[in-house]
Amino acid sequence: MVIDSHCHLHDRAFADLQETLRLSLTHDVWGAVAVGCDAETNAKTLAAAAAAPKSIWACLGFHPDWTRLTDEDLDRVEAQVAAHHSRIVGVGEIGLPWYSLEGAPDAAAIMARGRERLDRLLGLASRWDLPVALHAPHGAAADALQALKRHRTERAVFHWHKAPVEVTHAIVDAGYFVSVTPDVVYRERDREMVAGAPLDALLVESDGPWKYGGEFEGIESGPWLASRVAEEVAKLKRLPVDETMFQLSTNTCRLFDLIWV
Repeated sequence: MVIDSHCHLHDRAFADLQETLRLSLTHDVWGAVAVGCDAETNAKTLAAAAAAPKSIWACLGFHPDWTRLTDEDLDRVEAQVAAHHSRIVGVGEIGLPWYSLEGAPDAAAIMARGRERLDRLLGLASRWDLPVALHAPHGAAADALQALKRHRTERAVFHWHKAPVEVTHAIVDAGYFVSVTPDVVYRERDREMVAGAPLDALLVESDGPWKYGGEFEGIESGPWLASRVAEEVAKLKRLPVDETMFQLSTNTCRLFDLIWV
């Protein structure tokens, strides 16, 4: 069994939550850490976790690449975390903008605002002693790492991690986790990252309902894909699948302080 460390269960693709969990179990996926992106998706994430408290664990987030979000939206998310901090396992997904910078005439301003918001959210996570799930791909990863260090954040995962190898090494050396998606089955960049990172620093995720290529072309994405990711990690590490799944799930439990029963 393995745990999907990052899934958007608030999405309408998972409207039938019980069927989502049933299908996941048939693929050896016990449950999922569900992440939010704004106040509305956070509320849906809380509801999903309340409906299945032994297999869904909620994080409340504020997505850095959703440029429509305002400071008032951030106020609402901050209030949600304060109200529900005892019911959640983390703050996420949060991080720094990256994809929204491409072609934006005000890219520098977007990034500056993103850094200010991340500082505020990391302070919020520290206040309630919660880990963070970070959206900080490619060139944003090094900046996000420095922000974690400034705030002395103890627990964090760089979700769907994509960064230069030296940045990955710095993240792992600092005691943080990096997470891998189904891309690892067919994308050399992700395979090299997994091969170079220690198993005890890795998590697996679906980032469902994100769609993938390769053998997943045309297949619905959800927590059930996390076991296939774990199988590929085991192959790259030349370890038994059961042993690899156990370690990956242990990593997830350690990061989010989960009780896995």
